[in-house]
Amino acid sequence: MVEMPVVDKEKCNGCGLCVSVCYCNALVLVGVVVTVVETEECGWCTKCEAVCPTGAIACPFEIVIELS
Repeated sequence: MVEMPVVDKEKCNGCGLCVSVCYCNALVLVGVVVTVVETEECGWCTKCEAVCPTGAIACPFEIVIELS
């Protein structure tokens, strides 16, 4: 299973900015809340997380920095 963005429905104000930047159609607006649609095409671009004005979206991945 591919890790998908996580939406905090209590923080989501339904503005739809994340949906407009999601090129893989992993996010849809249902009523006034964004919902994640599971898709194999989500490449974790994090654009949805970056444009969210309320901080309702988090992309669950870990950044690993290797020190030499």
